[in-house]
Amino acid sequence: MSTIERFETNKRMSRVVKYNGILFLSGLTGDNPDEDVQGQTRSILAKIEKHLQAHGSSKDKILTAQIWLKDIDRDFAGMNEVWDSWLPEGTAPTRATGESKLAAPKLLVEIIVSAAV
Repeated sequence: MSTIERFETNKRMSRVVKYNGILFLSGLTGDNPDEDVQGQTRSILAKIEKHLQAHGSSKDKILTAQIWLKDIDRDFAGMNEVWDSWLPEGTAPTRATGESKLAAPKLLVEIIVSAAV
């Protein structure tokens, strides 16, 4: 049986969990909630890339992504523009995008990914 490794853990959650060659990242939001959806998305993708690299993976190994938008009608195209330019061609993961009330009023996007190590 593989060992479960947890990183950046507090009472409520772990930022990253590694199990059986897969990294599971918690939901990530942008650093500056005053930015538009593209700015917040860029910030999130930079965080994702940092976490993946720190644990032996990379963005071309993302297996699945869940993307939550505060207003899907307004922000879907803008978020996708940033996502599409960030993701290496030919490495698209499975993905779901939905609309959700997020944890703070100014947050426009939250992204969750899992990736192979």
